[in-house]
Amino acid sequence: MNSNAGGFSDDLINNPQTDHPPDVLLPHPHLPQPPPPQQQQQRRPRGFAATAAAAATAVPGKGKREREKEKERTKLRERHRRAITSRMLAGLRQYGNFPLPARADMNDVLAALAREAGWTVEADGTTYRQSPPPSQLATFSARSMDSPASAASLKSYGVKTTLDSQPSAVMRMDESLSPASLDSVVIAEKDPKSVKYGNASPINSVIECLDAEQLIHDVSSVDHQNVFTDTEFVPVYVKLDGTINNYCQLVDQEVVRQELNHIKSLNADGVVVDCWWGIVEGWNPQRYVWSGYRELFHIIREFKLKLQVVLAFHEYGGNDSGDFSVSLPQWVLEIGKENEDIFFADREGRRNTECLSWGIDKERVLKGRTAIEVYFDLMRSFRTEFDDFFCEGLITAVEIGLGPNGELKYPSFPERMGWRYPGVGEFQCYDKYLQQNLRKAAKMRGHSFWARGPDNAGQYNSRPHETGFFCERGDYDSYYGRFFLHWYAQTLMDHADSVLSLANLAFEEANIIVKVPAVYWWHKTASHAAELTAGYYNPTNQDGYSPVFEVLKRHSVTLKFVCLGLHSQEIDESSADPEGLNWQVLNSAWDRGLAVAGENAPSCYDRDGFMRIVEMAKPRNDPDRHHFSFFVYHQPSSLVQSTMGFSELDFVIKCMRGGILEDLLPC
Repeated sequence: MNSNAGGFSDDLINNPQTDHPPDVLLPHPHLPQPPPPQQQQQRRPRGFAATAAAAATAVPGKGKREREKEKERTKLRERHRRAITSRMLAGLRQYGNFPLPARADMNDVLAALAREAGWTVEADGTTYRQSPPPSQLATFSARSMDSPASAASLKSYGVKTTLDSQPSAVMRMDESLSPASLDSVVIAEKDPKSVKYGNASPINSVIECLDAEQLIHDVSSVDHQNVFTDTEFVPVYVKLDGTINNYCQLVDQEVVRQELNHIKSLNADGVVVDCWWGIVEGWNPQRYVWSGYRELFHIIREFKLKLQVVLAFHEYGGNDSGDFSVSLPQWVLEIGKENEDIFFADREGRRNTECLSWGIDKERVLKGRTAIEVYFDLMRSFRTEFDDFFCEGLITAVEIGLGPNGELKYPSFPERMGWRYPGVGEFQCYDKYLQQNLRKAAKMRGHSFWARGPDNAGQYNSRPHETGFFCERGDYDSYYGRFFLHWYAQTLMDHADSVLSLANLAFEEANIIVKVPAVYWWHKTASHAAELTAGYYNPTNQDGYSPVFEVLKRHSVTLKFVCLGLHSQEIDESSADPEGLNWQVLNSAWDRGLAVAGENAPSCYDRDGFMRIVEMAKPRNDPDRHHFSFFVYHQPSSLVQSTMGFSELDFVIKCMRGGILEDLLPC
């Protein structure tokens, strides 16, 4: 310390020759002196005293500003912590089969994990081991010793010795444990007294961990029989791709019949067919050609399969499309040559022709019609052309394309512009019509200088931490950032609201479907950067899906969610969280009474991925028994050309129907 209790410097006391102020009286050397007072050790003020001391010495104004900044930082940290806790609890509820209360805290989580590991946790918090019954030990031993891998695991992990001497260390495996919940299983630690010191080496520790994972896999492989028996029935539809060419002609009638015959033999409920705007109205405005689709629908009728139709107002083509591609109508592309602003544009002015900009939804720039009127005219033509199929009940639903790939999102991740996963993408709002809309919104807010896109949001392949906008405590959460992101998301919702209003007029009695994307990368970061550029204002301190689902609820549509079938552990970069995103989207939709359906992404067609999708389709621990209204199987190629697609489709149908899976699950 620099001063003593009296406020003088140390050398004033320790050096008697030091000059002293005139008002300081020193003791006389010849007079009897009183006993020296007992020296008291200086104590640092704490709590409120420390705060008061700091306030007394602080510069007026500066301390207040620092305290306000610290309060804001504390609030942000608390929001981030709560968001992480919420996702942990949500994952444990859905995938771990843990019966956590609605307002669970960390004590509830610890108790659930301890019980899962075989501990007994009483109401007052008392926790202790309890030996499982002998029958459970015998069952565990029989299951674990069946395979050579399991025997090796038990030997190196020390379980064989433990079974004889420490039965309480055995891992408990409930018969009802789900595939996804195995990730939450905790293996009980061994008693240190029963382990030799030689086993504590790092190499042995690694081997033990690997063997423990193998042990879980071996036990789980025989524990899933009849796992989906007697569950909710979910109809399965199969996507038919490439059946119609660009001249609206049926490509190969015989191949189509073979494929439909395969689908029918597997007891699928129906098929899904894309009706492309670029084919039907491809050459002249309001000149619709439906001949190829009518021929296809007649064949589908022969097989007595139900039909869902997708009205696709976007282009199709790319790396996964093979030789088949569909552009926007030629007459629209001709207009785009003279007026490029009918398409979305990024910050550098590059145009994206995947779909029309939502800035022209109400602008008469398409031969005297607005984009909304163009969409409605095609809907009305389709409804009139296929009235007989609607009356028969063959067409059960119509999906309305609302963006790139038919999904409700901005075209923020175009591969033709160089985007590659897991880039954050770019905001698509720089055509003149959306810029006019932004200027109007900024003026109404009273801040005209906010009429601009963010200039520090990076490029298509940037990472959030590399930008000033998406990084931790970045500009996305500033006053301007919140204004811009709210406007950007509201434009997305306004587009959906306008198109769906007219869709309800065209298809009064039919079920209408809207496809919602799964933008899961960077979902574990605070900003959720990729979701922001896609049009979903969903950072950790904001729910970006509820407002969108309120719009969909108002139009009584079915939400079709793109299912990836991925585990978060399978993605080692990009802070991706597909499971957390699935949980948020599905529960937000179900909480609002929306009907929810699913469709696998084209990249997901393996057995493990479909198992996770079935878990999503009908969560077994949901007390409200929510489940998908239907599921669309998007095959990687023609079923006739791919035996893998045939077997996987058989697997998916039996899972969704709640059939017995003993002959399908791995041994």
